[in-house]
Amino acid sequence: MVQTWWKEAVVYQVYWRSFMDTNGDGCGDLQGLLGKLDYIRDLGVDVIWLNPAYTSPDKDNGYDISDYYSLMPKAGSMEIWETLLSEIHQRGMKLIMDLVVNHTSDQHPWFLESRSSRDHAKRDWYIWKDPKDGREPNNWRSYFSPSTWTWDEQTGQYYFHSFAVEQPDLNWANPEVREAIYAMMRYWLEKGIDGFRLDAIALLAKPEGYPDASDPQDIRYLTNNPGLHEYLREMNEQVLRHFDILTVGEAAFVSPEEGLKYVGEDRQELHTLFHFEVADEMPSWDMLRFKEIQTRWYEGLQGKGWNSQFLNNHDHTRQVTRYGSDGKYRVPSAKLLATMVHTLPGMPYIYQGEEIGMTGVRFPSIDDYDDIAMKNRYREEVGKGRDPEAVFESLLPLSRDNSRTPMQWDDSPNAGFSTGTPWIKVNPNYKEINVKRDLEQPNSIYRYYQQLIALRKANKVMVYGDYLDLSAGDPHLYVYTRTWEGERWLVILNHADHDTAFTLPDGFEDGKQELVIANYDDVHRDDRIAQLALRPHEARIYRF
Repeated sequence: MVQTWWKEAVVYQVYWRSFMDTNGDGCGDLQGLLGKLDYIRDLGVDVIWLNPAYTSPDKDNGYDISDYYSLMPKAGSMEIWETLLSEIHQRGMKLIMDLVVNHTSDQHPWFLESRSSRDHAKRDWYIWKDPKDGREPNNWRSYFSPSTWTWDEQTGQYYFHSFAVEQPDLNWANPEVREAIYAMMRYWLEKGIDGFRLDAIALLAKPEGYPDASDPQDIRYLTNNPGLHEYLREMNEQVLRHFDILTVGEAAFVSPEEGLKYVGEDRQELHTLFHFEVADEMPSWDMLRFKEIQTRWYEGLQGKGWNSQFLNNHDHTRQVTRYGSDGKYRVPSAKLLATMVHTLPGMPYIYQGEEIGMTGVRFPSIDDYDDIAMKNRYREEVGKGRDPEAVFESLLPLSRDNSRTPMQWDDSPNAGFSTGTPWIKVNPNYKEINVKRDLEQPNSIYRYYQQLIALRKANKVMVYGDYLDLSAGDPHLYVYTRTWEGERWLVILNHADHDTAFTLPDGFEDGKQELVIANYDDVHRDDRIAQLALRPHEARIYRF
């Protein structure tokens, strides 16, 4: 097992437009992040992941980049960004940038040139096809719209987009495209950043011949196609291996076997990846399925590659709402989920606000939402004649805006996020759930996160320890061990809204344990644990 700084890191994701607004325009900015660096540092994290701040028309909240070399004016200037990077480093933290290289904005100069003429030198920088039988070249569906193809009247061809019509895919089969991307990556790395989170990286290679899909709704055909790993090895050879950095690939529809191709330490591609067997493929909590996923990924990567642990981010409903209990048991539930994420094998990610137990949101109307994927699907389904209210209700649980509402700093107007009108409404529960309140309480969710992260820094068993699930088949209890160099930790989680009986597994002697951490304040270090009635969402860790 190779030990490195990034395997031992805890990452904090900043969705900057919802983090802190300093100029009153209703949108968060880099200056706002700059002013909150001590808050992030005090949590104990090592790496900040910054969502895209490059110049963009902002059709998909910055994931439609029109200039890789400059910053969106509402995010801030390059001077502010450089100060931000310096201040992050001065606090002993690192910065990774979110980078989108599968597609650009349709306003990027490359696409404008490509679109200008069939004969233009950059025509082949994107994917253009003639009609087939008078319509789209194939029946593929995009992530955000009914078709991956949009007709261009000027040049009489369709262009390809895996996401919104404003996000045309780059043609990675063209070596000139790849070299332009690599040059841009070097630019940012030479400015001193500490790595990249690579968006939609599984989509770079396209299926040869673009054949019709037997089931267009199952969009797995967009990902993990032949040629992808050749591109990633070339990217590593040309750029990544020359810097001491962290690289994280967003890779949908990957099994552990496919995932190992991305992160195998002998393959020289990426360091770690986000797979989505949980967040994308498990709509609501399913303990048995979750444990099975964890075991498969641990066994698939053990000693060969590194995983990531997360339950929410800017694309997924907040974890305490989606996978926990955001009502009566919000506090213990948020702490239990944190315990789990920070003790399972892999690198833990914290999404802003998770550390105070922020919840999902329910706004009254589709007009209150900003999520382009949600709004496009709403129009599509209503256009088919479905009842608008039924469509709206069906889209609410997994709307990306559940996690994009502004950071709740205090109980002042707009939760202390902005003196202006926020770009998206604040969750109405901000008066009860906010940073100020958590910082004032010694047993808050924030303080619990601090303890977990401090434990990880002090105990390599949490990072490198072998993992064994002792609770397979139990729908409520999750009990597992982490073992490292003679030290054994037992993690006990009751993921239920009711009491659950726990019996100490064979091989553990009651009375020989040391309490490491518990999410209920009244657990005593010398309690006997052979037989327990664990309370709702109770979490404990013992050292044996």
